[in-house]
Amino acid sequence: MISKAQVKQIRGLVTSKGRTEQQAFLVEGDKLCREWLTGAAEIVHLFAEKAWLEKYQSIVAQHPGLPVTVASQDELQKVATQQHPNQVILIARLPAKSTHPPTANWCLALDRIQDPGNMGTLIRIADWFGIRDIVCSPGCVDVYNPKVLAAAMGGHLRVNIHHTELGLYFIKCTVPVLAATMTGTAIHQLKPKDAAVLLIGNESQGIHPSLLEKSTETITIPRRGGAESLNAAVAAGIILSRLVPA
Repeated sequence: MISKAQVKQIRGLVTSKGRTEQQAFLVEGDKLCREWLTGAAEIVHLFAEKAWLEKYQSIVAQHPGLPVTVASQDELQKVATQQHPNQVILIARLPAKSTHPPTANWCLALDRIQDPGNMGTLIRIADWFGIRDIVCSPGCVDVYNPKVLAAAMGGHLRVNIHHTELGLYFIKCTVPVLAATMTGTAIHQLKPKDAAVLLIGNESQGIHPSLLEKSTETITIPRRGGAESLNAAVAAGIILSRLVPA
């Protein structure tokens, strides 16, 4: 049974302030929880139905001493942020925040991305293309927001997420910084690159002018129809499919 104190603890992790205070975050759902349990993250507490624990006892056993609470589906649903029925949730420790991203590999740089779904999808896209690092500017949505975690589909376990001022980061980069904009060099004119930084801007305001000035080149996806713009994550996926070597 989930105690009142545990309910308060879990609900606190829904907010960025609560995650910072507890230095932890919430992972929900069967597939995601199994990924986190088999990954390198530090797990703080596991809450699950008895049937789930019996089915995956070998995974849980990989964490000797892990506090486990047997809970009903109703109890789990009361503390979950997702609407669909949940068999399991867990609390994991926040990793140390990195402010020193690598400067010579493929990397995504995100300028004030606000939508949790976009952020999660961008992490998942980086994971798909084998990009191991994402650099977030101040003003980006918390990458451990439950909606970000759900959209990233475990990408946090394979992609290193850094937080720093992008302008200072670009000065240190030894690879091209490619700014995705509505104008610039068409991506079809570019050859795949062994390493580069792809800069994606805020959903409504685009890339800050001060960062555009520090980019190596502005690039664009040629528009054929009448759509005003592309979703930030969709644009990143299209560009990376062209520029990341197969």
